[in-house]
Amino acid sequence: MNNAETTTSKPEFSAAAQEELETIFSRYPDRRSAMLMVLHLAQREFGYISPGVEELVAEVMERPVTEIHGVVTFYTMYNTKPVGKYHIQLCRNISCWIKNAPGLLEYLKSRLGIDVGQTTSDGKFTLSEVECLAHCENAPTMQINDDIICDLTKEKIDRLIDELK
Repeated sequence: MNNAETTTSKPEFSAAAQEELETIFSRYPDRRSAMLMVLHLAQREFGYISPGVEELVAEVMERPVTEIHGVVTFYTMYNTKPVGKYHIQLCRNISCWIKNAPGLLEYLKSRLGIDVGQTTSDGKFTLSEVECLAHCENAPTMQINDDIICDLTKEKIDRLIDELK
């Protein structure tokens, strides 16, 4: 993973990412329809979507940077600053809220020693709240990177964090 903010040169997609871009574009008759997929690729490639990465995506999408920025800032799934190795996202929607998501959020904050939007000093964990992870039937739910964890309890949180440390 490249860090787009620490380099003085313009970010560039790797050869493998460029191949993936071509595959993505081949699936969509209009490049604009591929925007979310391209942004996911960019985030995977660079770790987060910096202003320089927004410019790169605008270039490959053949769209204005303001349009890319609007999409990046609309969706919570795109990170606009570096996140920890493990990005913990806790659902705050109604089903999770009813099943104690606020209490679990307080527990996570205490356990990690950080607040929402912060990263632990060792760079391992970033804590975020998200509107919905679409697993209401198994609330409360959180996501760690790409993995969804349902039916959360303090004990389950402890096990997961201990395993990741």
